[in-house]
Amino acid sequence: MQLDQLIDGLPSHAKDLKLNYSSLVRQNTELTKQQLWGTVVASAIATRKPELTAAVLEEGAKQLSAQEFDAAKAAASVMGMNNIYYRFLHLTSNEKYGTMPARLRMNAMRTHGVDHNDFELWSLAVSAINGCGKCVDSHDKVVRDKGVSEETVLAVVRVASIIHAIGTVLDAERVAQSEAVAV
Repeated sequence: MQLDQLIDGLPSHAKDLKLNYSSLVRQNTELTKQQLWGTVVASAIATRKPELTAAVLEEGAKQLSAQEFDAAKAAASVMGMNNIYYRFLHLTSNEKYGTMPARLRMNAMRTHGVDHNDFELWSLAVSAINGCGKCVDSHDKVVRDKGVSEETVLAVVRVASIIHAIGTVLDAERVAQSEAVAV
């Protein structure tokens, strides 16, 4: 299913999501095309919602170069790992874990081949979706130290929040349809 059809087909109770998607993605004025679509791709992957991810990957491949597209997917994959690891470090009361090496490969953080700030913004979006405060703080600090405005950071987080919420609605609709069929 095409992404626009998926968005337009959201139920009436998700009208705000349709409106926000339209203003934040379809009529984007705050982010570069690469920042926007990298955020959409990485965020959709982070939702773990197959229907949404498939539609976004199809559209994202049209909106981004192959290198940008792969980098957005790499941001989602490496953050999927890092967010669990660093969230654990944040949540545990055993301070010794924080002194031990992570011993996790994170080559994608250096070899993605796109604008460093954009990759960091995508990592920030995924970290927000995954609820890793330590990673959110880290990526926010990196981009802010490199001159990215707070407005840009919030624009990325707004896009991530809308993509995540759309995934939540699609999940609820799938469950409702399954229950209706079972009755």
